[in-house]
Amino acid sequence: MTSSDPTAAPGRWSGLFALLTAIDAQIESLYTERGIRGVRPRFAYPLIRLAHTGPLTIRELAESLDRSHSAMSQTIAAMRREGLVDSEPGADARTRRITLTDRGRGLVPFLEAEWRATEAAVAELDDEVPHPLSGVVAELERALARRPMRDRILARLEAPPPHPAPPAAPAEQ
Repeated sequence: MTSSDPTAAPGRWSGLFALLTAIDAQIESLYTERGIRGVRPRFAYPLIRLAHTGPLTIRELAESLDRSHSAMSQTIAAMRREGLVDSEPGADARTRRITLTDRGRGLVPFLEAEWRATEAAVAELDDEVPHPLSGVVAELERALARRPMRDRILARLEAPPPHPAPPAAPAEQ
């Protein structure tokens, strides 16, 4: 049985994703114009937080930013490759504390200024449109509190989850 590709036609999700991707690309272009290479907008939040808290484990940083450990671990790995963070031994042999490098620390004043400018630009945009983003986000959060996205998706899945085939019986000799 074949199915048509559900990603071929644009949908409501793809528009939001494309918009957020375009905004991120524009922010990243500001970095490039300022001579800042290898820095992505998603790095700003953890870099600023580390500058204000000092060293944190990946778990502590993820929790403080309301991100998953996995996502934060990937972000930290990318930031390490760009020379923005390093790590030092933690309280026990299993943990490492993430620290800012001189390069990372040096970028924080610009990233804080960019963060504030971005917040102001979002507020301006919010005031410019008939349905402010902040209001829409609050409404979506309330709707998802009533019925989580996971439940909404599960209710619309066409087929039940596949069940693994039982193991084959050993051949008799």
